[in-house]
Amino acid sequence: MSHWIATVSIGTLAYTGVVILMSHPRLYWGEAGNELTPALIELPISRNYHHGAPDVPYNKFNENGWGRSLHFLAAWALVVPGLLYVLMGVRSGHFRKHFLGDGHYRELQRWTYAVVVFLGAPLIVFTGLTMSPAITAVFPILLTVFGGYQSARTIHFAVFVALMLFVIGHVALVIRSGFLRQMRAMTVGGAG
Repeated sequence: MSHWIATVSIGTLAYTGVVILMSHPRLYWGEAGNELTPALIELPISRNYHHGAPDVPYNKFNENGWGRSLHFLAAWALVVPGLLYVLMGVRSGHFRKHFLGDGHYRELQRWTYAVVVFLGAPLIVFTGLTMSPAITAVFPILLTVFGGYQSARTIHFAVFVALMLFVIGHVALVIRSGFLRQMRAMTVGGAG
């Protein structure tokens, strides 16, 4: 069940993240960034300032409010299966066996999964939290660690791209190794 919650969550996060990015597809380094400052990266995507329904009047102060709200909600929905995965992995010895021992993972799989679980996932969570003024009001150290709001946003985007490449590769390998068998294992359990 947690795999499916994570799947829906990741899809929602990817979609809403692009929606958020479309309102300002420029990435900066440091504390501040706007149209008057040079961008570190300017993404070649169409700007869309009006993310509301057609019958909702334009409000320049809420250009992508629904996208941000849904993004935040989907992130919290991913925390539950993510924490379950880590706790169960530690408790069952999965990480020790497959990442450090002689489990059935190959060397590249071990490193890739370890980087995703123990570096990528925490990094995307903490950079996401750093972009929230409410969170940084309580934990200002996050701004220091990541070099400001805009640096956190740029790191968040880079980790998103890396994790999406991982997800695409992961899904391709699931399909290649027997889609129906893997779906059965994910749905009802058993060896995959």
